[in-house]
Amino acid sequence: MQYILFDLDGTLIDHFTTIHKSVAYAQRELGLPESDYATVRATVGGSVPITLGKLCGEDNVAAAEPLFRQHFDEIIFDDVFTLPGAEWLLKTLKARGDKLGVFTNKYAGHTRSVLAHLGLDQWLDVIIGTGEPECPYRKPDPLFTAYALEQMDCASDEALMIGDSPYDLAAAEAGCITCHLVATGSHDADELSEYIVSDYIYKDLYELGEKLFGLEPEVTVEA
Repeated sequence: MQYILFDLDGTLIDHFTTIHKSVAYAQRELGLPESDYATVRATVGGSVPITLGKLCGEDNVAAAEPLFRQHFDEIIFDDVFTLPGAEWLLKTLKARGDKLGVFTNKYAGHTRSVLAHLGLDQWLDVIIGTGEPECPYRKPDPLFTAYALEQMDCASDEALMIGDSPYDLAAAEAGCITCHLVATGSHDADELSEYIVSDYIYKDLYELGEKLFGLEPEVTVEA
């Protein structure tokens, strides 16, 4: 059995449009210039306060965060979708007996709601997000990684981390966990290669599943 932790945004799901709309809403309410979609997408990964600090200015985070959360709650399911290969990968790994968890800087409540909405929670043993009293940490805080390993009930050398950004790599390194990255989120393959060797980078979840886990390619039956 393997113990596998997955990041969420940009790794298993695409929620970037919703995030962009919520950032833009907060900026409008505060009279700040609106960031375009590409800028927001490239900034996501380090948690909402970090993203807002970069896009709204550090002095505006305290005012921007509740506005962001308010709008995000209102439109949380409008534009979210599962990334290609996510269902196949989770289902197949679970069927072979692996223990699977989501380990994300997304708010824990939002994480559970979105995973349930998309039907991905059925293959997950552990769901770990931020913003709850028992888990006030964020990637790449070593305490957050340690908490994730505790929830997965495994040692660092038994775990794998799958993510899409340098934040995921840093969180894995903080716990001495081997990390593999997919170029489906905030960074493309060239950008990721600045942080990790190319052997640990995959174009998508299908390539990762086949090359890293030795899974048979998903067969699509045409109607």
